Amino acid sequence: DHIWVEFQKLNQNSNEEINMHQYLTAIGFGNIKSKKEWNEILSQVEHDFNQYVVVSEKDDVAYCEFRKEFAEGIGISLAGTIDDDDQFEREFYYPYFAGSGITTYAEIAAEKRIDREAYIGVCEDAKVGINIIFHVQNADDYIKNIDKVDYLEKVPSITLSGLCNEGTILLPVRKDEKQEQKQKEQSNNRMELLIAAKNGDPAAIQGLTLDDIDTYSKVSRRLITEDVFSIVDTYMMPYGAECDLYSILGTIIEVRKTYNEYTKEAIYIMSLEVNDLLFDICVPVNNTMGEPEEGRRFKGNIWLQGYINF
Repeated sequence: DHIWVEFQKLNQNSNEEINMHQYLTAIGFGNIKSKKEWNEILSQVEHDFNQYVVVSEKDDVAYCEFRKEFAEGIGISLAGTIDDDDQFEREFYYPYFAGSGITTYAEIAAEKRIDREAYIGVCEDAKVGINIIFHVQNADDYIKNIDKVDYLEKVPSITLSGLCNEGTILLPVRKDEKQEQKQKEQSNNRMELLIAAKNGDPAAIQGLTLDDIDTYSKVSRRLITEDVFSIVDTYMMPYGAECDLYSILGTIIEVRKTYNEYTKEAIYIMSLEVNDLLFDICVPVNNTMGEPEEGRRFKGNIWLQGYINF
């Protein structure tokens, strides 16, 4: 049993490292392959950083992060420890993308990762109906307020953002005003039922079950003659084995282009509406199939991050 537990820990660590390296492509570092050049980039982050934060302090050792931007709101965070002699020991690094606006006001809980000084956030928004799990970008702020229970219960908002390596642009579903109004009413009714079901209302639970059966029946009939993406406007569902990875389909609200200062690679910044949630994603221009425009849809797999607005 002990050997199996150790094997699981090693496997988890291995998966995390793959995850971190994989999503560096999303911020414009997809063409860098040599270990030497990676070390040069990480050295830049350590010595020419834009932000320095102390995440926690234990046993005369400070866990800290150096953050360097390579485009506005886009960069690399280098985490490690500093001892009493001011010697920094690198432990891990990850890409980050700071989103804009407010995504949700849902209550949040956060849990520390087993293998590193990083936190995973969990919140449940009634508009989605599932627990949203994300990497916490400002772990230092969370740790400072972790013992202030009353304060944490009044967390005003969360800003989510997604890193995406590649994606596809889809045309919108054609709908008239009457159809759009009906869809909004159905969405609001479902949200109210979800809130009531969460509070233990048996009638709401039964109503949701009947709605799901009815939806499944309608979709099954339409799939005989229609494509699934002409039926489903948007979706957000877990993807792969990692808890903070999602497959999404969202409507593009706004799109702009920026560039990685180091690699000069072009990156799209898109504001999306996904299941009534609003958040930004970044994706390399060269890895995006199609031309993104307002009103069109974006489909891809993202690593979800979030900033808790204390």
